[in-house]
Amino acid sequence: MAGLGVGLIGTGYMGKCHALAWNSVASVFGDVERPRLVALAEIDADLAARKAAELGFATSTGNWRDLIADPAVDIISVTTPNAFHAEMAIAALEAGKHVWCEKPMAPLLADAERMQAAAKRSRKLAAMGYNYIQNPMIRHIKALIAEGAIGTVNHVRVEMDEDFMADPNALFYWKSEAASGYGALDDFAVHPLSLLFMLFGHVDAVIADMVKPYSERPLAGGGSRGVENHDVASVLMRLQGGVSAVLMANRSAWGRKGRIALQIFGSEGSILFDQERMNEFELYQNKDGKAEQGFRRVLAAPEHAPYNRFIPAPGHGLGFNDLKIIECRELISAIKGEKAHLIGFDDGLRIERSVHAMARSFAERRWVSVET
Repeated sequence: MAGLGVGLIGTGYMGKCHALAWNSVASVFGDVERPRLVALAEIDADLAARKAAELGFATSTGNWRDLIADPAVDIISVTTPNAFHAEMAIAALEAGKHVWCEKPMAPLLADAERMQAAAKRSRKLAAMGYNYIQNPMIRHIKALIAEGAIGTVNHVRVEMDEDFMADPNALFYWKSEAASGYGALDDFAVHPLSLLFMLFGHVDAVIADMVKPYSERPLAGGGSRGVENHDVASVLMRLQGGVSAVLMANRSAWGRKGRIALQIFGSEGSILFDQERMNEFELYQNKDGKAEQGFRRVLAAPEHAPYNRFIPAPGHGLGFNDLKIIECRELISAIKGEKAHLIGFDDGLRIERSVHAMARSFAERRWVSVET
């Protein structure tokens, strides 16, 4: 397959992450054609030109629709704020492009459903940017669970905490707008939901609570604006197969930087993982001798593929952007018709439905079943 022609919309945090992945995937894996970085779109032409030079794209534009119309573009990375995902992804799919869209799909469930329908009609690949599932440690944890290393899983707890909205004096910006979604649930908690999906299947039923630590935030020009969504969420869940689970998410947790703490309890042991220490996990097995029973730390190593594609020695560690390179390789595999470790729009929509069920549960103060 000739190298894919790539179009990138947005060059912020995740836009740069996508660009680094497209730039690096052929060098890291060595078994794919080098993608062609065709065009980049930003909010204005000057910014687009500067970012294209920095990130290695051949052309740039201040109008994202130019990428949709460009016949040299085969796939479009959508890395804009949440409210723009649906319009851009649907336009790309209808134009016959593959789509790699950052999470969440869209703030409105109806828009997420339109995205999924457009993907089905197009028969093009439509994948979500759930990079944490690509961690070799998570993949190995999945294999351990499947082989019964900790027996039958009966309870899971997952917490996602960061402090980028912890300061009450931080200025109001788009993440506090209702147009961006519910807040911690869909901007944030979809990541641990993606891990739960990959490890155990989808969520069946939920009961949720949400909190606004700060009811308003200051504006740059003076005054303040009311916060329109919730930065903290707590959810009780039933997963497929009847496993009980707890999800807690907090975007205003001082001291937490990139924490996704996963605790998996089984009939014969437990597994602990924390994304802030993403190159290790802890394993407890009750089959060990009583005098030696305890959690043991497992460090990432070449045996945990595809760690070996990056580093030939154990214990040196991968980083956040490396997970996106792995995801990019999976994306290329899927486009070639090969088996791939991705979350497409079908399963992405089920995650969105889980989030909306949580919000409905909060509003109605009751357990809510998740639509299949």
